Amino acid sequence: MKAAWFNKFGPATEVLELGELPDPVPAAGEVLVRLHTSGINPSDVKKRAGAFPNLLDGGLVVPNSDGAGVIVAVGEGISADRVGERVWVYQAQYGRRLGTAAELVALDARRAVVLPTEASFEVGACLGIPVMTAHRCVFADGPVSGQTILVTGGAGRVGHYAIQWASQSGARVIATASKPDDVEACLAAGASAVVNHRQSGWSKEVLRESGGKPVDRVIDVEFGANLPEVLDCVRIGGVIATYSSTQVREPALPFLRMMFMDLTVRMVIVYAMPEEAKQKAAEDINEWLRAGRLTHRIAHVLPLERIAEGNQLIEQGGFGGCVVLTMGG
Repeated sequence: MKAAWFNKFGPATEVLELGELPDPVPAAGEVLVRLHTSGINPSDVKKRAGAFPNLLDGGLVVPNSDGAGVIVAVGEGISADRVGERVWVYQAQYGRRLGTAAELVALDARRAVVLPTEASFEVGACLGIPVMTAHRCVFADGPVSGQTILVTGGAGRVGHYAIQWASQSGARVIATASKPDDVEACLAAGASAVVNHRQSGWSKEVLRESGGKPVDRVIDVEFGANLPEVLDCVRIGGVIATYSSTQVREPALPFLRMMFMDLTVRMVIVYAMPEEAKQKAAEDINEWLRAGRLTHRIAHVLPLERIAEGNQLIEQGGFGGCVVLTMGG
């Protein structure tokens, strides 16, 4: 099969290779998927750069956890009826070396979810990490109907979906964004108001938009950097659900202040979500896809041969939406 891989850590243009690898064979409990697309996420880029030093202990790594394609074979214990299914896959390169940046991937059958006909393979490559993370952040702490939720970085990969999950489930959403196009994207996704997180003291603007009432929950993209402002606009007993802290990697917490606010801090990563949360997210994603309730921002679609460029785009940032690789049929 055609594939991309790395066997050392470093810059994308220096360590990513393209070529042929042996076709995988599905083991018991697995399915073999012929991939049409592969999604590149920040976690994939960080792994290639060396965030997990032991990752290469078993040999080369085919990157990327998300993708979409068609099941072409099944392993022992999996019904042959699944052959021919259009599926979206997630968690392909977690706790294992061979991900979705290839024409074929063999993986746990639970990680290959039927892709509704209403969704393209390009959309399917965006569903794993971004949409499941957003689902967990919004719903892990109970129903949101009637609540006010702040989504920081609302035009980003996760934020865009968090706005949709929350607003369509009865919450009032206030988002943050700094660029005019991103502001429009947040409003189009369902935010009632958008404030500029580049402005000092932006929490005051959040409170102004909420009528002076602190928000019930925060879905946060930059925990360490945003925490001082978040604490100024979240209510006592509120929840901060966060999935990233890139700017301040090891934040210092004002423990006493947060304790006396009786805050819940929930840290979210798809890989470690309880299995029932993964299954619920997958079910809700497919239900909403069939009903046309989710909109998607796909920023770049590149052939597999341009995977290094895709990695660089993620590292440079500055855009909203997913980066998708295609396998050329």
